[in-house]
Amino acid sequence: MGNICSRGSNKDNDPFTQPGRTVGTNTSDQNPSPRAPLPAKTNWKATPGRTLGESNTNTGGSEAPSDEARANAAIAAQKRADSSTTGKGKLGSKLAAQKAQTHAQTLDQVSRTERAARDADGAEAARRWE
Repeated sequence: MGNICSRGSNKDNDPFTQPGRTVGTNTSDQNPSPRAPLPAKTNWKATPGRTLGESNTNTGGSEAPSDEARANAAIAAQKRADSSTTGKGKLGSKLAAQKAQTHAQTLDQVSRTERAARDADGAEAARRWE
């Protein structure tokens, strides 16, 4: 019994009629495809590092540039924190109050909301005579 998907006669140019080869061997009749040359390797550890950001020099200050950058980042973070808490209006004040709640206060508020919803459902059922 044969395979129902195969053809009765295979042609000579069919690659599967030829004997196979093992993995890892190279055929002698095929030339490898041309490849681009690899770039010359450089020792990346020997190159000096690059400083990111502005190239301002210290004007007589005794602080190292990294300490100055750290101080500037801290000042900017403090300004962002201060500006985010002021001048947000009604919505900002509600958000600040919600952030100030403790876990117990949040649970109590959710509990009160759920009780009010149940009471409203009960009153609606009483109005419909259920």
